[in-house]
Amino acid sequence: MLKRSWTGWKYAVFPAHLLPWHQVAARNVVNALYPFTPQAVRSCIGHYRKLCEDLKVCESRESFAEARKIHARVIVFGLAASTFLQNHLLKIYSVCGSLEDARRVFRRTLFRNAFSWNAMIAGLSAYGRLDEARALFVEMPHKDACSWNTMMSGAFRNGEYEETLKLFVSMLQSSSLQPNSISFSCAMKACGALRSPGLGLQLHGLVIKFGFLGEVAIEISILDIYVKCGFMDLAAQQFEFLKNPDIFCWNIMILGLSRLSSSLERARELFHRMPERNIVSWNTMISSLHQHGHRVEALSMFAKLNREGFEPDARTYACALRACASIPDAVWGRHLHARIIRLRSIVDTFVGSALVDMYANIGHLGAAKQTFHGLTEPDLASWTSITRGFVKSGFVKDAIILFNQMRKVPLSPDEANLVTVLGTCSSKDQMGLGIQLHSIAAKMGFDVSTAVANALTAMYAKTGSVHDAHSIFSSTPARDVVSWTTMITAHSHTGDLANALSTFRKMPERNVVTWNAMLASYMQNERREEGLKMYVLMLREAEARPDSITFTTLLCACAYLGVLRLGNQLFSQTAKFGVGSDVSVANASVKLYARCGRIEEAREIFDSINGKNLISWNTMITGYAQNGLGKKAIEAFESMLLTSTNPDRITFIGLLSACRHAGLVSEGKHYFASMMKHHNIFPGTEHIACMVDLLGRVGLLEEAKAMIDDMETEPTAEIWGALLNACKIYSRVELAENAMQNLLKLDLTHSGAIPCSLASTPIRACQTLQQG
Repeated sequence: MLKRSWTGWKYAVFPAHLLPWHQVAARNVVNALYPFTPQAVRSCIGHYRKLCEDLKVCESRESFAEARKIHARVIVFGLAASTFLQNHLLKIYSVCGSLEDARRVFRRTLFRNAFSWNAMIAGLSAYGRLDEARALFVEMPHKDACSWNTMMSGAFRNGEYEETLKLFVSMLQSSSLQPNSISFSCAMKACGALRSPGLGLQLHGLVIKFGFLGEVAIEISILDIYVKCGFMDLAAQQFEFLKNPDIFCWNIMILGLSRLSSSLERARELFHRMPERNIVSWNTMISSLHQHGHRVEALSMFAKLNREGFEPDARTYACALRACASIPDAVWGRHLHARIIRLRSIVDTFVGSALVDMYANIGHLGAAKQTFHGLTEPDLASWTSITRGFVKSGFVKDAIILFNQMRKVPLSPDEANLVTVLGTCSSKDQMGLGIQLHSIAAKMGFDVSTAVANALTAMYAKTGSVHDAHSIFSSTPARDVVSWTTMITAHSHTGDLANALSTFRKMPERNVVTWNAMLASYMQNERREEGLKMYVLMLREAEARPDSITFTTLLCACAYLGVLRLGNQLFSQTAKFGVGSDVSVANASVKLYARCGRIEEAREIFDSINGKNLISWNTMITGYAQNGLGKKAIEAFESMLLTSTNPDRITFIGLLSACRHAGLVSEGKHYFASMMKHHNIFPGTEHIACMVDLLGRVGLLEEAKAMIDDMETEPTAEIWGALLNACKIYSRVELAENAMQNLLKLDLTHSGAIPCSLASTPIRACQTLQQG
């Protein structure tokens, strides 16, 4: 007879086909096991233990094939009635994604417990079948805290954050259950994802009420909510409240602070206070510095990371490469590329795309193409980067060819890609392509995207169809600041300042970008005085803080109008608003003081500029020219060449103008010849006009006329006017008549070609010469 000590073993471990289930159901275990000998029981228990061990190993490996084999053994040994074994099989099948097998096991489990239901719900929700999981949850007879937590976790993983919080509230309303720390953790994650500070504060209060405040996981979740919701003061209080914050807490605090430029210094301080750092800490800091415009510091941080023995990962290299692209710094970029090649293990598509973007941004299209073609499988970001590079460098046709090649790969364009290619459509000739892209966007459902709608609005505006631009703007479901700014710019480009101002006034909220667009509209339409008055209105807006673009626009307006007193006031404000060291602001300040005759002050500002660019040198050279200081302009040009800065067409206009005003004929000839010979710049009509005027002023009229005759393009009114003025000075009647005839012919061919300043010059000059 079976000893009573055997009754401790669960009946579910014995062969299902042999057990008298009417007695098992009645919980009469002793009678149910009576037919079996102790040897049979021991054998069965041995099989059971071995299967349990194998299931644990299988579960750790997540091996579907092994699970099927074990499942077969469970059936062969007659242990299919074991709830424990069935539950583990159910869990393994769910983890491996074999939901139909899991469902089959679940249905065949005779005595399901909470674990059975929870495992099935977790499996369904993990693979996105949330409706089925929800139905099973409703059907579940007895829900425990784990059941609610499983359902909440599933809803959260599937992006249903509001559903997660509704489940949490339902759990709170349940009289039989109270939420545990895992419940609160799920609810807080959902709250953080929704960026809902009000709910976050309520949850914080409930945490205190239910006594979970001392739990580290909960405290970290509270910190995470405040950071994600932008409540950095509350986050700082919570951070200081933590006894021993781990590296995750330090990292999320630095991330939260570094999102705002005003808190970047606090992020730096926190970073330096960290007891230990990991690569995430460095990446967060480097990325933040880059995003806030501190690109040189970001690269310095990258160098420091290496010195301290940390190994950069793919994200680190990508951040550093973007900083190089923004400066731009080709030397640093090539150095990083060389390092990446040495560490081939991290040269993935992500880093490859960043390399393509870096080379494309700094204008090294050859290197960008070579890197792009070296990628095993270029992703959409890589295609977008190379296309953007061609657009930026003015190779519109190449950009369009790349877009068509990408579609043949085939890769479907995303929003960023469409926005990039739409940027190529900037003239009436490209309107056909723009309409095609509009059609593609509509077919793919991207036309409702705010970014694509803004690009379409800009495209139609640039191609001259303001009506279509306004139609897109009006139908954009969620207009942002860029939408309104694009429409303002569209109206101002057509000279419709009234509609631009009307659009500006209708805006629900304005920021500095919008104000800058409106200021630029006034300047473009030569209503600079009104633009300067609008700046006063801008200062009255609490949320609109002038930036470098604001001051650049205003200082250039003052330079054009010659209003030095107001320019002085604006210049003093640049330091107050923290943009005094900005290169574009400094360049505009140089232009202001040079045009107002304060060339020494202009030179002082120029010398103080850190990281002078080509515009800085051009402004200084032109300033010297305007003040008749030809020798100084030449000195500035030669100094520029020593810095390895390559001149452009504007540089030579300023330089030749300086030679003209100072009467430096040999120098003018030398620099004019060097344009093609040394700098590969083909002289334009502006350069020839300068040379004709220079030669004419010193009486070299035949040489000036020969230069005009050698022109490959049609001479402009400015060129003939320069020759005519020289003829008047040196009493050259025949040459004056020839210049006059060409001027009149030019005005007949191109109505209004003769500027107002030259309109009466031909007649007066010829009359004077004939009387003489």
